[in-house]
Amino acid sequence: MLVSLNSAYYSIQNTIYRGIMNNFSFEIVKECPKTGARAGIFHTPHGDILTPVFMPVGTQATVKGLTPEMLNDLGAQIILSNTYHLHLRPGEDIIKQAGGIHKFMNWNKPILTDSGGFQVFSLSKLRKVSEEGVEFSSHLSGEKKFMSPEKCIDIQNSLGSDIIMQLDVCTEANTSYNEALEAKRLTKIWLERCFNHHKNENQMLFPIVQGNVYKDLRIECVKDCLPFAKCGIAIGGLSVGEEKSVMYDILDILNPALPHDQPRYLMGVGSPDCLIEGFARGIDMMDCVLPTRIARNGTAFIKEGKLVVKNAKYKDDFSPIENDCDCYTCKNYSRSYLRHLINAGEMLGATLISIHNLHFLINLSKMARQAIIEDRFLEFKNKFLDNFKV
Repeated sequence: MLVSLNSAYYSIQNTIYRGIMNNFSFEIVKECPKTGARAGIFHTPHGDILTPVFMPVGTQATVKGLTPEMLNDLGAQIILSNTYHLHLRPGEDIIKQAGGIHKFMNWNKPILTDSGGFQVFSLSKLRKVSEEGVEFSSHLSGEKKFMSPEKCIDIQNSLGSDIIMQLDVCTEANTSYNEALEAKRLTKIWLERCFNHHKNENQMLFPIVQGNVYKDLRIECVKDCLPFAKCGIAIGGLSVGEEKSVMYDILDILNPALPHDQPRYLMGVGSPDCLIEGFARGIDMMDCVLPTRIARNGTAFIKEGKLVVKNAKYKDDFSPIENDCDCYTCKNYSRSYLRHLINAGEMLGATLISIHNLHFLINLSKMARQAIIEDRFLEFKNKFLDNFKV
């Protein structure tokens, strides 16, 4: 049952591992011996993050339709913004003049910035990749731009985020082995250049494990990353078109190879079932635009899967999205009203469903953490997945 957790969620006990680097450290509080799921604490300059955690995405220095106060009320511990988009608009110099991204967007908790590698990857027809970096055309103006590893770090240094990503080469599903090998090679070269250029101890640089669906390349890439992983490592290039079972297989082989005492971040993955399956494979941090994106189309997460509230059958349904949900939306609004808002094109509809969807994922992560601490994660996982239908 997705309900708010009591103060027991915040209890700290049985610290068995601790990784430390400058102003960052990570503690593993408890592990599930049956799955490898971990409950931890990631200490950052802007506050502690209790893991496992779902991180809302605020691509352009805002989570669409929500204020920072709303995110605080939802229990969000950390949010994401995107280097590519903020570089193009409004520009990192503007954000630096404002005092950094935290002040610019009025968010005083941790912020992670993606390097923009995935966004450039999505512009496949508008980019040219070389060992020096990537040349691409702005999706806004068509202007030619160039992103080197050093430029990527400079932008993120100016933004002032807590956790920053290396520039990497993301490949799509069904990429050939040789193409994936070349992407891994460039990712390694760019990682070393990012690491050597980065000097800000108030920002933690995460290497990114690439290698597509090829298990040997994934393991090799972990080895490439290890010398540069000081307090965190990311897994990229998954959920880009491959079957979920393939992604889970990759996570299975990566789990024992990844640094044990550092937070592990699975990039761009965040459906409820993937959250639980990822946590079960030792993932500590996950993010996705999915909860707010589907909210704008009138779709909400529920324990049984998804509810498309804009459908005609909810026209006179005056029950909440989910009866036992205690989010602001479910406590105050009906399916009928939400359907009306979405079909009328009112912005409030997307905001209210986004609140519910983010509450669902944030609370699901809290419940998973509590289940790990109480040695019942496998039971929790199986029960949730038995009910949740994709």
